[in-house]
Amino acid sequence: QCLLSGSWRSDTSCRMVVSTLDKDNRFSGFYLPGPAAGYSEHLTSPLEGSQQDIGLVPQPTFSFTVNWRLQETARTSVFLGQCYVDTNGEETLHALWLLREATNSPAEDWKATW
Repeated sequence: QCLLSGSWRSDTSCRMVVSTLDKDNRFSGFYLPGPAAGYSEHLTSPLEGSQQDIGLVPQPTFSFTVNWRLQETARTSVFLGQCYVDTNGEETLHALWLLREATNSPAEDWKATW
């Protein structure tokens, strides 16, 4: 049925935990990067997002934003994807992401988005 509520793990062991969707299909939760992310501290960061109404589409799109809790720099990631249900009823999320790091000047803007 593609309900985002619950805990999700990526292929790189990142974890996303999503609260129950509200009546407007919005949600919040937290995101925890996996070991491949290279952060030395154990870091949990808040996320907020929304999902299409599953009453309208069986395999909805979704988006969410993570505002990283890092001491050395300000970073924000956005994720945009879709939830799929296979013939066995297994739910899978497919998503693309962008990460934006704060810079000190417009001259450094070129290296700020990953």
